Amino acid sequence: MAGTPFSQQVLKPSNAAKRLGVYLPATPPEFQENGVTRAELEELEKNPPQWLADLRRDGPHPRPVVAGRLGVSIAGLARGGVTEALTTEQIDELRADPPAWLTHEREVFAKVREEEERLAAKAAQDKARAARRPAARD
Repeated sequence: MAGTPFSQQVLKPSNAAKRLGVYLPATPPEFQENGVTRAELEELEKNPPQWLADLRRDGPHPRPVVAGRLGVSIAGLARGGVTEALTTEQIDELRADPPAWLTHEREVFAKVREEEERLAAKAAQDKARAARRPAARD
C-alpha cells in the first residue's frame, strides 16, 4: 500500500497557519476552509501572496508571535491578561510604554531562560565527563 507523496500531504488550515506564523481567523476564507498541501505551503513560504505578507507585517498575530515580540512566554501573556491576537501597532505600543505586568514577565522569562541555559550547559558538561570515563568492564 503506497502512501501519499510527502509534498502532496494535506495540512489542516490550523496547522498551516501555525507553520506560517499567522493568526488563522485573519486569513482569507479560502485558506480557512481548505487544506494546504506541503508543496503549496512551501510555495507560500517562498513567495508569500500579499495577504500573507500583510498579516506577517501588520497582524493580527497569534500568541506565540506576540509573546516572542514582547519577550515573554505565552503563559506570561495570559497572566498579563492578553488573550486575543494583537496587531503590530498594539505590540509596538506595549513595547514603547511597557505596563508593570510586561516588565515583570520579561524578568521572569529572562530568569527561566538563564536557568534553562545553565541546565543545558551542565548536561553537556556531564555528558562530556561521562564520555571521558573508561567504560566499565564486566
